[in-house]
Amino acid sequence: MTTTTPMLPFDLRVAKAVLAAKDERLARLIEETVEFQIEMESMDSPYEALMESIAYQSISGKAAATIFARIQALGKNGRPPTPQEMLKLRPQKLRKAGLSGAKVLAMKDLAQKTIDGVVPTMEEAQKMSDEELVERLVSVRGIGAWTVEMFLIFRLGRPDVLPIHDLGVKKGWSVTYGKKRMPKPKELLAFGERWRPYRTLASWYMWRAFERAGYKATNKISKATPRRKKPKPQPLPTIKLKKRNAFAKHL
Repeated sequence: MTTTTPMLPFDLRVAKAVLAAKDERLARLIEETVEFQIEMESMDSPYEALMESIAYQSISGKAAATIFARIQALGKNGRPPTPQEMLKLRPQKLRKAGLSGAKVLAMKDLAQKTIDGVVPTMEEAQKMSDEELVERLVSVRGIGAWTVEMFLIFRLGRPDVLPIHDLGVKKGWSVTYGKKRMPKPKELLAFGERWRPYRTLASWYMWRAFERAGYKATNKISKATPRRKKPKPQPLPTIKLKKRNAFAKHL
């Protein structure tokens, strides 16, 4: 797989100026770290990009690269199997290549949804909004919001994507804003409103803050603690008193 420096779909100079004006700490981070740049993966289709994402899920990059190379070898001319070819491949053959049973089912579902038109072509994807693409692509088995967000950033170069569940972004936010804990996804989403319409750029700098701080420092950042619910006050037990005849003592 090759990478190329993309033509950004936005003016980087303007984007940096807008973010710097809105966020003093982010402005400092932008000034102190390397220039923003992304490398777009050279893929012909969302189908191929998502197929690779499935192969890479939950295993090391080296192991995933080996497995994906075996999957590619099942196609023709050095390309991964087409959706039609993927559906014809026996599950045992895919398992032999190194895929888990769940990933085999995910790739089969990806192929079927590509044929059905749920997964768009690259030309169609470029015309769709971020929200439309997320809605379409997360319907594929094994594809979550984070995978689609990475596709939007690194394949389509979309400028306003905020991966609120990404560990690097969350820890980078904690480093940048001097927090000892990671933000909750909803908290990060609300905070990120100030970064619109360039949340991709802000996220990229959160990754840089995470990298610059190093694992020794970032490992000390704790997870967001759930807010404890206040216990509901319990009613006092009712004590039933026996009625005493006022004249009994006189008997």
